[in-house]
Amino acid sequence: MGQDPRTLPPSPNWYCARCSDAVPGGLFGFAARTSVFLVRVGPSAGAIPGTPPFRVIGELVGHTERVSGFTFSHHPGQYNLCATSSDDGTVKIWDVETKAVVTEHALHQHTISALHWSPQVKDLIVSGDEKGVVFCYWLNRNDSQHHFIEPRTIFCLTCSPHHEDLVAIGYKDGIVVIIDISKKGEVIHRLRGHDDEIHSIAWCPLPGEDCLSINQEENSEEPEIPNGKVIEQTPVTKGCYLATGSKDQTIRIWSCSRGRGVMILKLPFLKRRGGGIDPTVKERLWLTLHWPKDQPTQLVSSCFGGELLLWDLTQSWRRKYTLFSASSEGQNHSRIVFNLCPLQTEDDKQLLLSTSMDRDVKCWDMATLECCWTLPSLGGFAYKLAFSPVDMGCLAIGVGDGMIRVWNTLSIKNNYDVKNFWQGVKSKVTALCWHPAKEGCLAFGTDDGKVGLYDTYSNKPPQISSTYHKKTVYTLAWGPPLPPISLGGEGDRPSLTLYSCGGEGIVLQHNPWKLGGEAYDINKLIRDTNSIKYKLPVHTEISWKADGKIMALGNEDGSIEIFQVPNLKLICTIQQHHKLVNTISWHHEHGSQPELSYLMASGSNNAIIYVHNLKTVIESNPETPVTITEPYRTLSGHTAKITSVAWSPHHDGRLVSASYDGTAQVWDTLREEPLCNFRGHRGRLLCVAWSPLDPDCIYSGADDFCVYKWLTSMQEHSRPPQGKKSIELEKKRLSQPKPKPKKKKKPTSRAPVKQEVYDGNEDESIRESSGPVENGVSDQEGEEEAREPEFPSGVASVESLTKKRKARSMLPLTTSLDHRSKEELHQDCLVLATAKHSKAELNKEVSADLEERFHLGLFTDRGALYRMIEVEGKGHLENGHPELFHQLMLWKGDLKGVLQTAAERGELTDSLVAMAPVAGYHVWLWAVEAFAKQLCFQDQYVKAASHLLSIHKVYEAVELLKSNHFYREAIAVAKARLRPEDPILKDLYLTWGAILEKDGHYAVAAKCYLGAACAYNAAKVLSKKGDAASLKTAAELASIVGENELSSSLALRCAQELLLARNWVGAQEALKLHESLKGQRLVFCLLELLSKHLEERQLLEAKSSSYNTWATGTAGPFVERVTAIWKSTFSLESPEQYQAALQQLQSIKYPSATNNTPSKQLLLHICHDLTLAVLSQQVASWDAAVEALLRAVVRSYDSGNFTIMQEVHSAFLPEGCDHLKHKLGEPQSLITPAFKSLEAFFIYGHLYEFWWSLSRHCPKSSVWVRAAHRRTASVEQSQQINNATPEETDSGDSQPEPNRPPELDVRLTEESKQMLITCKELFSEKHASLQNSQRTVAEVQETLAEMIRQHQKSQVCKSTTNGPDKNESEQAAEQSLSSPQNECKEEKNQPLSLPELTKRLTEANEKIAKFPESVKIWPFPDVLECCLILLHIGSQCPGSVTQDMQQQAQELLQKYGNTKVYKRYCETFCT
Repeated sequence: MGQDPRTLPPSPNWYCARCSDAVPGGLFGFAARTSVFLVRVGPSAGAIPGTPPFRVIGELVGHTERVSGFTFSHHPGQYNLCATSSDDGTVKIWDVETKAVVTEHALHQHTISALHWSPQVKDLIVSGDEKGVVFCYWLNRNDSQHHFIEPRTIFCLTCSPHHEDLVAIGYKDGIVVIIDISKKGEVIHRLRGHDDEIHSIAWCPLPGEDCLSINQEENSEEPEIPNGKVIEQTPVTKGCYLATGSKDQTIRIWSCSRGRGVMILKLPFLKRRGGGIDPTVKERLWLTLHWPKDQPTQLVSSCFGGELLLWDLTQSWRRKYTLFSASSEGQNHSRIVFNLCPLQTEDDKQLLLSTSMDRDVKCWDMATLECCWTLPSLGGFAYKLAFSPVDMGCLAIGVGDGMIRVWNTLSIKNNYDVKNFWQGVKSKVTALCWHPAKEGCLAFGTDDGKVGLYDTYSNKPPQISSTYHKKTVYTLAWGPPLPPISLGGEGDRPSLTLYSCGGEGIVLQHNPWKLGGEAYDINKLIRDTNSIKYKLPVHTEISWKADGKIMALGNEDGSIEIFQVPNLKLICTIQQHHKLVNTISWHHEHGSQPELSYLMASGSNNAIIYVHNLKTVIESNPETPVTITEPYRTLSGHTAKITSVAWSPHHDGRLVSASYDGTAQVWDTLREEPLCNFRGHRGRLLCVAWSPLDPDCIYSGADDFCVYKWLTSMQEHSRPPQGKKSIELEKKRLSQPKPKPKKKKKPTSRAPVKQEVYDGNEDESIRESSGPVENGVSDQEGEEEAREPEFPSGVASVESLTKKRKARSMLPLTTSLDHRSKEELHQDCLVLATAKHSKAELNKEVSADLEERFHLGLFTDRGALYRMIEVEGKGHLENGHPELFHQLMLWKGDLKGVLQTAAERGELTDSLVAMAPVAGYHVWLWAVEAFAKQLCFQDQYVKAASHLLSIHKVYEAVELLKSNHFYREAIAVAKARLRPEDPILKDLYLTWGAILEKDGHYAVAAKCYLGAACAYNAAKVLSKKGDAASLKTAAELASIVGENELSSSLALRCAQELLLARNWVGAQEALKLHESLKGQRLVFCLLELLSKHLEERQLLEAKSSSYNTWATGTAGPFVERVTAIWKSTFSLESPEQYQAALQQLQSIKYPSATNNTPSKQLLLHICHDLTLAVLSQQVASWDAAVEALLRAVVRSYDSGNFTIMQEVHSAFLPEGCDHLKHKLGEPQSLITPAFKSLEAFFIYGHLYEFWWSLSRHCPKSSVWVRAAHRRTASVEQSQQINNATPEETDSGDSQPEPNRPPELDVRLTEESKQMLITCKELFSEKHASLQNSQRTVAEVQETLAEMIRQHQKSQVCKSTTNGPDKNESEQAAEQSLSSPQNECKEEKNQPLSLPELTKRLTEANEKIAKFPESVKIWPFPDVLECCLILLHIGSQCPGSVTQDMQQQAQELLQKYGNTKVYKRYCETFCT
């Protein structure tokens, strides 16, 4: 047995992708709970020769919650650095030599799930979290960078060993991405194939892709192009393999150069060898990988049940693997493996370390694939330690993970020869006791009250007692049989029976031969033997003296009772401890002084250990029980409760104690002297045992999941830490996991809550020696993939542990008086006894005492009780708790008084009002009204209304709600409680509707108006928003309620809105709503066809997508297509139908167009006129057709839209006006002026087109080319072009020859000649005269307006400065007026007076009046403009215009060209 300290550490954490790691030279670390344990492996471990070369050398302490990741720096020279990540949100960097934190960061906002120290960059640590955020942290420059690649849970990440910027990340849903951190986390490859959690990622140790002979075509999977584009073969992406292991039971090898999978390895189902597993537990798969550095063609993986496989990757077509430890039975893990870490020792052995759910850390030799050694670990509190008295050195450990460990501490070959027993346990093992004589017979007790017997030498399941304790089993002890078991015959009676003490305070005696039979409560025997009538104390501990004649019972009240066999006669009671007794231990009998065997040490929830010498009492065998109140020795020094004491079997009077202060203490009890103190645990100690073979060696267990073997000779402290010294230990313990009153945050399925957490608030009535209540489950139960941990029957859930807020006391003063000093309370008892038992009247003194001690009213008469209630009530009111005062008054029965007081103070409550009917109907009515008023003051109007309703005051309730703007509620109440025809209801609807309308909530307002039966208003309000959807709904609504006129106007508005958006289909649908809009449908139809036509000719910029189906055909003349569609789509066939449509449309008048009319509106108006024209033609009303057609042409002319005008001509007058002339019949009819105008406009359009066609040839006249291309130059613009720059026109006229190439002597076509001849129609003398008069009127009016403006300006100037007198200013204004820029020079000095202007205006107006109406009604193209164009054509193309026509044009210009606009041009052409 080696003289070396040892540690049985906590289990490595489960379900973490990387929470263990190792570095060359032989240092291995694994995360366990909130810390990291370090293990030295190899020759430098300093192990005893012959034993496995490893040793647990320390712990990294600092995190406050589970450590989820651990990684060493693999850079030579800094192997001492490592990093950890934890659920506390931090990543810490440590130096393992000093075991101190170098630096840390808390950048992550979410639970960290992956961590890796870059093998390429010395100071780069990469971490990822459950929300998908990756942080890169550079240690040396304390700099960080964050990347958010995918919003998914990261499961693992591994940095590339070949390229410093590449990181591979595996996600919960099976996606794997490779990112480049130098390019803001750009995804280089997205590898899809797995469909479940990625547990492990391993890069091939060799760069390039030559190490594996994988056939490119071998894999059936389609190659994936990352991010949808082919990535060029940069050195970054070029060649390297990557292996991933997933929960989907496959390993995939990926090629980085191709960005796709090249090999899939499916895990084989292996037959289970060795039965170290509970078959009832459903187990997850965890697939972890290791790609050996020196063997790139091999890959190590975990498998279903804990086996490890070595895959051969050379033969890609055959899935070939070798099983680790194939020859030796039982060397494999028995549960899934979580982590694999390679380690090269100092003597160059290649090892592999694995951590598993079976709580073992195993070391494998990669050369032989055999297991070199195993380090067991604990997954729960170490509750109990017990050395076998028969098989020396066999230490049984009771653990909170539901397993018993039996550690053969004497094994020469193996320091950690530990066997696990889990069958039949299924709960925390809180008590153990070896049979004193029978080999391998171990009794155990559990957290859920079970008692059983194990035979540790066989593989049989344990025997379980049929009698369970109701609570945790605290202690087990073997002792002589007592009645009734001892009364059996010789053959039926065991030599020893098993005694168990449970948390409910009962000690049971079990017959080990008949555990299935009944167990007996020894209290019955104690009661009968000692004739006890009173209640027996609650037992918390049992201990038999070694000779089997005396039994000690420790109790919850701190007393210890000593009983004698055979019938448990009580001989002594020790009243020393005042708190629950946790542990009792009798001194051994083989000491040098036999009387020491009468020493009994005990520890309780007090921190003091008492030792009693019972020699005298036991030997005297007193008749009546003796009470001992003085201890033999007192051992004080611990600062928290004592959980366990044990005597040294090697010394006299030497004791070791374990305490909640985190230390174990060795005492010399005879001298009351502390000898040494062990402070190695990080938690509260629960058990301690002295090695039966080594006097210097002690084992201790604690709630830090550790068992330590330590040597008394190596401890530097001699006594427990006191005061400030204990702060350090406190710090240590603080870094234990906290007991959380958890918000029920769902734990992810990767880490079911396993760690057992203690709760310090445990009620002291529950004995705590066995350790505190653990939150969490025994691992056997928790391993299932339950998302929420379940709680075993004996364990309170976390929620029940967090305290609920205490209700306020009703009688606080009385209660507080019952918590005064002991003397006062004793005095109370005496006063009360006197008052209750004095036969005569109470004397004054006693009465005064009772008066003063009002709280005794609870125990005397009613008058005194009333006094007490009064005092308490006043106290409540003073402290601002009227509701408690009211309750007290109710208890007293004074309800009416309570209500009145509460109403006056405004303190009525629901509960008070609810109780009011007890005092009578009228009181109740009054109380409800008072409460409603009070609620109104508190702005709780709805509640007030509800209370008014409870007393049937419906109108008042409705009015209250309405006046406070709770219309919705008011309507609900009124509708539910009043007659439908009640006017209040309508008034509510209308009022609320008006408010909603004002606030712009039109739809709800409409509902209100409908509710009030005002449908017209509803439709109007709906249409207020003015968008197409609202208008359509409003139109439909109006139609439903019979408001036809409104409906049709809204439908038309809706169609016009849709028209602006060029939604033709929607517009037609809207118009369908009403029959009276049939005419408008025809207009819209024609408009759609025209728009389509213009769009096809590319004359319309806006494109429309939603044409009706009938608008698609383009064959045939335009008018014929229109009528055909009207016939097929709108069923327009008979003349009557045409006549009806005509009448509908004739009633609609649109204003005339201007330059600024929007094009969409203009088109609609033009199409309205064209529709009238087509309809008139259909009913053979040719005069109306001509007028309508003329109106359409004039609209386009007035708006300056030449293009539209020409399109109307080409669509409706393709052959010119002759066929109309023919239809009109007699030439003298009234229609002639209208027809003449139409014909004139037709010729005017062709004249311009002809002129432009000439201009296109001439390079100088680019103006006309531009105008031709633009095709929307307005008439006014064309005039301005004519008038704009004299230079341009002059250059065109005065020097025609040099500018025109010879071939421009164009030969005119017959058609052109004909057209130029018809231009004579444009030279209408009367129209020229009328237009001249109109121009004169316009000019005079403009001049007058300018004069008025100047006059106003001079008035303003005059008021600000002392300007010249009035006549001067008028003169100046006139002078400035008389010289507009276009005037001739000689005219400039002749100002026009006001009378002159007036005269001109009158003359012009008189002239106009003389013209016949037929000339004035129908517009005519500008005659002078036409003259100018013809003269231009004549100059450009000599001979094309006859001399006669040129003469006529010049005459007209000379005669009527005296207005400003034409004056200059007249001079040019007429001189």
